[in-house]
Amino acid sequence: MNGRRFLQPLLAAAVLFAACHASGAQNNNDLVTSLSSDVISIQSNFTGTEIVIFGQVQNIERQPNDPSSLDLAIVVEGPPQDITTRRKGRFLGVWVNREAERFQEVPSFYAVASNTRIGALADRDILDDLGIGLNHINLAVSGASNVPLADRDDFRKAFIRLREEAGLYSEQESSIRFLTNTMFRTNIPLPANIPVGEYKVKSFLFEKGDVISSTEETMAVAKIGFEQITFKLAQQYPLVYGFLAVGLAIFTGWLAGVIFRKD
Repeated sequence: MNGRRFLQPLLAAAVLFAACHASGAQNNNDLVTSLSSDVISIQSNFTGTEIVIFGQVQNIERQPNDPSSLDLAIVVEGPPQDITTRRKGRFLGVWVNREAERFQEVPSFYAVASNTRIGALADRDILDDLGIGLNHINLAVSGASNVPLADRDDFRKAFIRLREEAGLYSEQESSIRFLTNTMFRTNIPLPANIPVGEYKVKSFLFEKGDVISSTEETMAVAKIGFEQITFKLAQQYPLVYGFLAVGLAIFTGWLAGVIFRKD
């Protein structure tokens, strides 16, 4: 297993090298990227992992006396979900759920890496449009919100904070390393509770605040083995899954009673 993980970055680098030479010089601002793995398999012993993203900028030389002339940002987004954030309050001395904000079609997983500060990449409007950075994610709310307008920013901050604490949202500034003047790499951690589905890996090349090139790749996170069977059963046949779960619980209880029954 260790040898396999060691070989993955080398294989990705080889694929990147071949892609760079195959693409030629069709675009003066060509950005080429490659992933260490485009499929993440989740088993019962999965405790998290990381992906390595390699890349090369063709026909552009970084200026040593002007490091801000070339900047990079890489965004990894999980499949969209509807997620509700609730605020608790006291009612008759008991903590209960009060107001709730439902965010629609937000990334179930979000990670961004850059070679500099996010705010230094470009103007705020460009970052908002591209969704680069935790402060620039489009968090659309449902029309049936019962949260006052003055409190909605608090719910947004609480939503991002909770996702960060769960390891599902992260922002890694200055984590992209240039190996040469044109080649770079970065590591994106994937937690054990990462949602399954198709992920988008977007790379953006900036030159003095303007996007001059971008790429987009896909990556799959999938359960395999028994975990895949139970996941599909719960998602596609919830009633059958419920009956099986109750039946298994009853059988387990009966079996325990038989084993530990005293004569």
